[in-house]
This record gives sequence, C-alpha cells and structure tokens, in this order.
Amino acid sequence: MSDYVLAAIDGSHYAESVCDYAVWAATALSAPLRFLHTVDNHTQVAEPDLTGHLGLGTREHLLEQLSDIEEQRGKLARQQGRLILDAAKARVEAAGFAEPPCMQRNGTLVDTLAEHEKEIRLLVLGKRGETAHQASGHLGSNLERVVRELHRPILMVPKAFTLPKRVLMAFDGSKTARKGVEMLAKSPLFDDASCHVVIVGAETAENHSQLQWAMDTLQAAGHQTEGAIRAGEVEETLRAYKQEKDIDLLVMGAYGHSRIRHLLVGSTTTAMLRNAHLPVLILR
Repeated sequence: MSDYVLAAIDGSHYAESVCDYAVWAATALSAPLRFLHTVDNHTQVAEPDLTGHLGLGTREHLLEQLSDIEEQRGKLARQQGRLILDAAKARVEAAGFAEPPCMQRNGTLVDTLAEHEKEIRLLVLGKRGETAHQASGHLGSNLERVVRELHRPILMVPKAFTLPKRVLMAFDGSKTARKGVEMLAKSPLFDDASCHVVIVGAETAENHSQLQWAMDTLQAAGHQTEGAIRAGEVEETLRAYKQEKDIDLLVMGAYGHSRIRHLLVGSTTTAMLRNAHLPVLILR
C-alpha cells in the first residue's frame, strides 16, 4: 500500500484526536488510512548495583528476576498496544471508515517511520506521547525528532478535533515557503477552507510582491484568501493573528539546514509547536 495517511497512536490523551484528524485527512485526500503503534524495547530499567554484601548467588538470582520482569513488561506493552489499535480501529469504523490496517512494530517511532517514509502521504500524530510530561508548554521529544528526520508532511494535532475552516500559513517568500504555498493551493485538505497568509516583517515592496504572489496562487486554485504583513517577533505576531482571525489550523515550513534558515524557521517551528493549541501542518 502506498501514499497512505498514517496515524501514529499510543496511550496518550491525544489518541482519539489523532484518529479523528486522520479520518478527516484520509477522506479529504481520498487516501487509504493506516494506524501505527510502536513498542520501544530499548527502554530498559537501569541495572542496580548488586555488589557490596550480597553473595554471588543472590546477585544472579536478582538479575534473573529483573530479566523476567523486563520480559513480562514487554508482553504487557504489546498487549496494551493491540488494545489501543483495536480501539482506534473501532472509532474510525464507527465514523464510516472501513477496516483500516493496523501495524504494531518493535523499535523507536522515528526508526519505524523512516522504514515506511516513502509510502507515507501524510503523518498524523499528537503533540505529546504517553510518556511525555503533561505540562502545556512541553513538546514531546518524539515529535521533535520526527519533524527533524521525516521528509513527509506531518499534521500535529491537539487533544480535541475541530474541522479546519480557517487556515493560516506563515510565509517568508523563500523557495521552500513558495513550494509550501503551491502545496497548500493544490491540497484537497483545504478545498472548503479560507486561507490566510502572513509575512512577519516590514512593509516593503518586496514583501508586498511576495504576499501578492502567494494570494494570487491560492486564489487561482479557488481559495478564499486573506493576507497581511505584520511587524514584530515571529511567534508572538503569528499567535496574535490566529487569535484575531480565529484560525483553526496553522501551516508552517519545517526546520531548515543553513544557519539562517535554522534561526528563522527551525526555532520558530519549535516554538509554535510547543505553544500551539490548534493543529499544525508541517510541510517539507
């Protein structure tokens, strides 16, 4: 199966929302849907210091017990994963999506996604996983690694589903950003959505020209479009705009590789992901 929407789920509070956004995306894209749950067997309990006054036989016995505990923990993790996948399958089937394939894999999420990268059209996952700290400002380490390593569009979702009707794209006029506008214009995901384009910068002729190109491209594809040039710090300016316009999905470019692109796009992407309370579509 190729070019499918892949929903990566775990036991976190984001799992149901991942299911709902994945169904929305797969339906809009007329693409197959598949679920993935990974069991990371690399997470081991540190071996305690059993030296000191313990005899050799006692130490060996305790190590055997620890090994048995790890084996049992692995079995329980796999069983939990199957239950999570069954629940996700039942949820999307209730929404009218017939029998999506479910995959359970041993290993890290990043490594597993890399193996299937060529087949993924869109990856949907939650802002944080089940092992992440639940503070609202925390960004799951898995998500950040996935964004850096995967070269496919990624939809990071909040805890509750809202049908995207007003979409905001952060635009800087770069070649990568132009490609993002063209992808946004062509994507069936936003056929019924209004598209907002914001350049954070000065009111210059160049910025006006870049903004006009973006709006013309989106309008030519049939989108209702609104644009703005706003001065200020990137994250704060975009956050204020999305509140002002009641934006319900943010589109951003992913991390760059040059120093300038990393400072402009990489740190901004991380900050927006960390503080976002709405879905973020990350384009590569």
